[in-house]
Amino acid sequence: MVNLTIDRTNFDSEALLAAWPAGERGAGGDLSGVDLYDRDLSSMNLSGANLGGASLIGTNLCGANLSGANLVEADLRGANLQGAILKSADLQNSCLCRADLRNANLSEADLSGSKLQVAVYDSLTVWPEGFRYKNCGAVGPGAILSGAFLNTANLRFVDFSGANLLGAYLSGADLTGANLQGARLSGANLRRAFLTGACLRDAGLNGAELNGVDFRGADLTGVSLDHVTSIEGADFTGVRGLSEALRAMLCHRSSAELDSWNSYTRTTTRESLNCEGV
Repeated sequence: MVNLTIDRTNFDSEALLAAWPAGERGAGGDLSGVDLYDRDLSSMNLSGANLGGASLIGTNLCGANLSGANLVEADLRGANLQGAILKSADLQNSCLCRADLRNANLSEADLSGSKLQVAVYDSLTVWPEGFRYKNCGAVGPGAILSGAFLNTANLRFVDFSGANLLGAYLSGADLTGANLQGARLSGANLRRAFLTGACLRDAGLNGAELNGVDFRGADLTGVSLDHVTSIEGADFTGVRGLSEALRAMLCHRSSAELDSWNSYTRTTTRESLNCEGV
């Protein structure tokens, strides 16, 4: 095992690299409790390292090898773990809230007591066998997030295909470019949400609150919009796939809704739907 001597009061990743020769990395090392806030440790070999209780908030661990690492009670809020190898890592009671786990390998990892609210995963994320990742509060394909509080969350380009977002609170959320194909959003609060360029093919938004939503350039092919509570200030400029029947239905909403401005785009709902002559 490598015996690391790290100045924990003035720690940086370059010091770690210098103290941990490339040929010996992965042999272990005690970094427990170290503050690595917002550091760049991308692609590093930290396999077997003791990072118990370490602060890894916002740390870039993209592509890092953390297999077999001790991350018990580590704080990984907002950490970038895209493509990271966490096989057999001990993540008991760790905090992975808002961490990016896309394409990460968590096979055989211990996630007992870990917090995963709004952690992002995708179809390439490998979870421990039997782990109920769809119910853990993380966001990704097929996630069960009915009634979840995701207000103002940064969810740009997240894959929500087939997700259950019934009655979810998404007001002010940034869903730019998100994949919501087949997602269930009935009764969801989407007030002032950004859905610019999002894919909403076959999504269900029945009874949703759409006040001030920015739908510009979104794909609304096959979307369900029955009984929406309001479209006041929603901007539909450049949407794709909106059927003429659905557009006509929206254009017959009240003048109070249609003639309201979107506070961000400064376009009225009526103008964005091109309701003249409908």
